[in-house]
Amino acid sequence: MLRTLTNAALLAAAPLVLLASGAHAQDAAQSAGKWSFSAGAATDNRSKAASKSDGNPFVYGAAEWESASGLFYGSGGLETIDGGGSKLESELVAGVRPEFAGFDFDLNVAHKNRFDADPGYDNDAWEFTADMKRSIGPASARLRLQHSPDGTGSTKAWTWVALRGGWDFTDKLNVSAEVGRRDQDNSIDYTGWNVGGAYALTPKVELDLRWHDTDADVPGEQYKGALVAGINFAF
Repeated sequence: MLRTLTNAALLAAAPLVLLASGAHAQDAAQSAGKWSFSAGAATDNRSKAASKSDGNPFVYGAAEWESASGLFYGSGGLETIDGGGSKLESELVAGVRPEFAGFDFDLNVAHKNRFDADPGYDNDAWEFTADMKRSIGPASARLRLQHSPDGTGSTKAWTWVALRGGWDFTDKLNVSAEVGRRDQDNSIDYTGWNVGGAYALTPKVELDLRWHDTDADVPGEQYKGALVAGINFAF
């Protein structure tokens, strides 16, 4: 049922993407847009509440192009992981960020690839993401729907639905919490959550401290609760 609702939501968002793309195609074609870069490190690589680095530290780097209107964007990045024999994962993303009825949307498609994975390991996957966000004063909220028709490794189709809420206590300090549910074919289903804060040390440097956990009763570090500290740089 969860995957059916998610697929329906993603399909319903498709006309919005096409409408926004058509309305701004000329703007995107005529504008050179702008580039931004980011890099960082943390004590664990957490995605959807689970560890991608087997509980070990990781580093990442990414570059993003955005059109002058802010509607279209594309990005590419690398991050260290520990899965299927691979220690490095790449990600290429293309998407749009339209506004509608007071909400900000982020609709994108991503391709991920794990380098030098073990023979026979399914090392790449497509992911589709639809975010709906709203901020009112210091309060913010985001609803995220993600789906992959075939994940990496032995995992087949999966769906992640998560709700995040945040509060800006100052112009530098934000505290947020997120809870989500992941349904997976040929792997375990689980509920995951995180809570913590981010502090802007400078306009270009941010510190993050966050507790991640899941209800998955599985041996090992992947689904185990952990306090994760990180630092992010923007260029």
